[in-house]
Amino acid sequence: MDIALVVSDVDGTLVTTEKRLTPASIDAVRRLSAVGIRFTIASSRPPAGFRPLVEPLNLRLPIGAFNGGSIVSPDLVPLSQASIPEHAARQAVESLLRAGIDVWVFADGFWNLRDPGAPYTDLERRTLGIEPRVVGDLGTLLRSAQKIVGVSGVADGLARAESSLSEALGGEANVGRSQAYYLDITPPGVSKGSFVLDVGRRLGIAPERIATIGDAANDKAMFAVSGLAIAMGNATPDVKAAATSVTASNDDDGFARAIERFVLASASAS
Repeated sequence: MDIALVVSDVDGTLVTTEKRLTPASIDAVRRLSAVGIRFTIASSRPPAGFRPLVEPLNLRLPIGAFNGGSIVSPDLVPLSQASIPEHAARQAVESLLRAGIDVWVFADGFWNLRDPGAPYTDLERRTLGIEPRVVGDLGTLLRSAQKIVGVSGVADGLARAESSLSEALGGEANVGRSQAYYLDITPPGVSKGSFVLDVGRRLGIAPERIATIGDAANDKAMFAVSGLAIAMGNATPDVKAAATSVTASNDDDGFARAIERFVLASASAS
């Protein structure tokens, strides 16, 4: 397959569970560039969460933040931004809080929350490399919310919330998990899939010449619009079923192995 562009998820894919870029992953991206294959990333992270990745990966193309809801340049300047409709954002926050699920709101360039000691906040600090802004009232942020996250270590409860919110919000927002413990609510009409198509159009690359790689449910939107879709070994069965190929886990250099086996090997053969 004549791949000209690779778009990768970040957490659970490009970085390890400890949020590290391995030498093998960095070298895989370098090797893509050496043969003329372009590379960029798409993630549920806010723009600030990409800062540690730009230089090691020599990123030069637009980057998809908030599951494609925002597109930023490699220097993290916004190129386009979408927000969740205010009434949908309020409905989502109220529903999550009623269910006893902690809520984060990404708005106005900040990661906002009520309890800085709540579960998973330390993990998010390490992931993003930034500190949250503690607020007493999340409601004041909902006119400009770019992403709302329901946070819980109770998988069944988060699954129920995902189902009920998807039904309640309909097409007014995207609802889906980026990790087993994170339920993302993001703007309607945009996704990682729309980001992939946008980058392809900017570069004049047809979807069938794009490879995507990811591990979570929000990556299936990328898989659906690319010629080569690669699921990580740590992905859930439904994500693997949506892909055309499966690689090793993110803690076993699955990204680098996928680039070697499915992209660079094909490029060499052609």
